[in-house]
Amino acid sequence: TRRKKATVHYNVTLGKQYPISHIKYDIADTTLRRIYLADTTNSVVKVGMPVSEKLLDQESERAASLFRENGYYGFSKNYFFFIADTLTVRDSVLLEISVKDYTRNELERNASPHRQFHIGKVTIYPVSDVLRYRAALSKKVNPLLDTIEVEPNVYVLYDQKVEIRPSVLNKLNRVHPGDLYKESVVDNTYRRFANLNLYSSVNVALDRVADDTVDCNIRLIPSKSQGYKLNLEASTNSTGLIGISPAISYYNRNIFNGGEWLNLSFSGNFQFGVKDPARSTEFSASANISLPTFFLFPDSFFSNVIPRTDFTLAYNYQQRPEYTRNMITAEYGYSWTSVSKNWVFQINPARLNIVKMSNLTPTFYEMIQNPFVKDSYIDHFDLGGRYSASYYSDPSINPKHTNYKFNVRLDLAGNLLSAFNRLMPTDSTGSRTIWGSPYAQYVRGEASYAYTWKFGKKERMALATRVLAGAGFAYGNSNALPCEQLFWAGGSNSLRGWHTRSIGPGTSPMDKAVTIPNQTGDMRLEANLELRFPLFWLLHGALFFDAGNIWVKRELVTEKNFGEGIAFNTGLGVRLDIQFVVVRFDWGIKLREPSVGKWYGANDWFKPGGYAFQFGIGYPF
Repeated sequence: TRRKKATVHYNVTLGKQYPISHIKYDIADTTLRRIYLADTTNSVVKVGMPVSEKLLDQESERAASLFRENGYYGFSKNYFFFIADTLTVRDSVLLEISVKDYTRNELERNASPHRQFHIGKVTIYPVSDVLRYRAALSKKVNPLLDTIEVEPNVYVLYDQKVEIRPSVLNKLNRVHPGDLYKESVVDNTYRRFANLNLYSSVNVALDRVADDTVDCNIRLIPSKSQGYKLNLEASTNSTGLIGISPAISYYNRNIFNGGEWLNLSFSGNFQFGVKDPARSTEFSASANISLPTFFLFPDSFFSNVIPRTDFTLAYNYQQRPEYTRNMITAEYGYSWTSVSKNWVFQINPARLNIVKMSNLTPTFYEMIQNPFVKDSYIDHFDLGGRYSASYYSDPSINPKHTNYKFNVRLDLAGNLLSAFNRLMPTDSTGSRTIWGSPYAQYVRGEASYAYTWKFGKKERMALATRVLAGAGFAYGNSNALPCEQLFWAGGSNSLRGWHTRSIGPGTSPMDKAVTIPNQTGDMRLEANLELRFPLFWLLHGALFFDAGNIWVKRELVTEKNFGEGIAFNTGLGVRLDIQFVVVRFDWGIKLREPSVGKWYGANDWFKPGGYAFQFGIGYPF
């Protein structure tokens, strides 16, 4: 009956483990045997390990990939056979690994000797008319192809106009006639073409045309090469301060028919109070050209990576109640992506900022007389370099599963110029100058790590975390970091209980002489935690917690307790996820305000100064 219950006990007896005592290799093909035995240090099967089906499957997959890397096109794990002898030696296994000329699904009489393959003809077909291409595949129309031989046995086919220069396509290709077939070279070629972002589909197919030859056919289906991008961030707090940051950019991924990227961007930042006449206005414009090669380096120098060379020219105008700043930036550098696309590196050996400050108010000028502050707000000449590295466990735009990423960045300035100090004039403070402005000398570093754990039904829930740290140090010709290199906190991607630049440094209150927040420091520490969950339709919710602040080093060492300077906030968010973009609204609630040393209770969350609303595009981290 329903009320009767039964108790069931399960007794489970685990099978006995048999460690491998000896490994014997039965590989009749001398070339295969030589290749395999030369790589046994990388084998996953070793003496002393307990034998298992999973272990042997991993080894056959690894070794099959090794053979494909050495010319054996189409070699699969099914050519491997294993015999585990548990009778000869007690409580252990004598393992025999065999490589046959037939697969596990074939009869021995169907055996065919393994052969190493070389590349025959290479054909690259950049499709310009997708409809005609599909009709040609179905043999409904003549493809009307023009053929260009870019080098012996390498051909580029065109069905209409030439969208991208044949020499560029040939340079991106790593599969060359006469070379021994290597699986990694084919994969590298695929990724190099895909990284152009010109093609919606890249297909690298190999056709066996002889017992030892494969032809390579590369078909490229085009995607949209130009367009516009819009972005908007906004925030407001309980004191009535409003901040809006719009941005628009135009991109063309084939501006000169050679896979060159052009990006023109325009952005602004406007801050104002509802009942306050004070305003802060900032405009930026930049132009970037990116080439699909390493400029000034031979193409073979980085043959196994996906290269780009970037040239950037930018202008920034900022007008605040306390001062006006004009800045011109010119930058040149290299970036490249690993074959797996997990690693992205950037080296900018030359970066120049020319900064002019004007219209400093008497009150602000008096406030920055300390040389450790004043040097941040004077005309200066900034020549240096920038170096960064990023790792993405899942490099896709919108990862569907648990993933993590980290980034490190280092900026150096003034070191090269310091070698010519004796040739430069000095100003009244003793600083060396160029064109009447002192040059900046500093080192600045940043690092961040973010982890997103996906869980729940269809992994629609996520717990995202991030930690970041940054610090800068001025030396030599400078007493302080330039204002554009200082750290700040608050806003839609930082401490969301505060408006942008309205917190810190440390326990310092906001400067009363400054009507629009501009709190900065030369150190930053921050940690974030966010629970994301589906609501209904395309809406998702979030519960978040942020902690951190900025600090000034000279004040940090005088604080009795480092923890007194840490700000805490929590909050709720709503996100509209429409696949290609996430529109985000966050309500940040202060828990602890370092400047007053106060913990906020629920009664304070709705009072002036107790909360901030944030609007953004995309996730904060």
